[in-house]
Amino acid sequence: MGLINTWREYSKISNLGEIARRKFFNNCFDGALTCAGIISGMLILYLANPDLLVPRNIVITGFATAFAIGISGLWGAYLSEEAERKKKLLDLQKDMVILDHGDASQLQDTKTIDVKKKKKEKKNKGSIIERSEKFATIVASLVDGGAPVLGASLPLIPFFFGEELTLAHFFISYVILIGLLVYLGIFLGKISGGGRLRYALHLVAAGIVTLIISLLLGQI
Repeated sequence: MGLINTWREYSKISNLGEIARRKFFNNCFDGALTCAGIISGMLILYLANPDLLVPRNIVITGFATAFAIGISGLWGAYLSEEAERKKKLLDLQKDMVILDHGDASQLQDTKTIDVKKKKKEKKNKGSIIERSEKFATIVASLVDGGAPVLGASLPLIPFFFGEELTLAHFFISYVILIGLLVYLGIFLGKISGGGRLRYALHLVAAGIVTLIISLLLGQI
């Protein structure tokens, strides 16, 4: 429980909850639509030549793309989060130095303030903030990398079953995709405090647009 409470404190100090929610939604949505594009492209190939593909082809292509997006998100998010949070810590340290000089000046005038005690308190505060920022960087990076993998992987589940590819595979995959988009819409609506149906319809519309564009590209 001590470790959990420490993590909660770090999350509160670094405002991790808001950042993690935003990253989860954005990246899971990106992964889902990326997978929708892959599946739609495979559907076009299947309709043109049913014997050209097997479920394993789609699983390999989908997961290769999902992990590529995940690794890109993990690496990119870690580097960018680390850079931003280092800048934040540097700014904090500069502010602490300014305050230290102010305390020293005040001590010369009044001879009543214990500057060493204040410096120790500021150092402890800075250490907690530094640990919080490191914790937030790691967690935010994991969310950034894991969310698109999750979003892209779930619609691939039907293709694990069967040796021959059928339209049922694609139909079930689209059902899962729509369910995922509806869930993300409800998730976004819950964060905003209302409009869950509106957000869900917006995201499903994005999936339908992706499908239509993919099918139109297949006619070129």
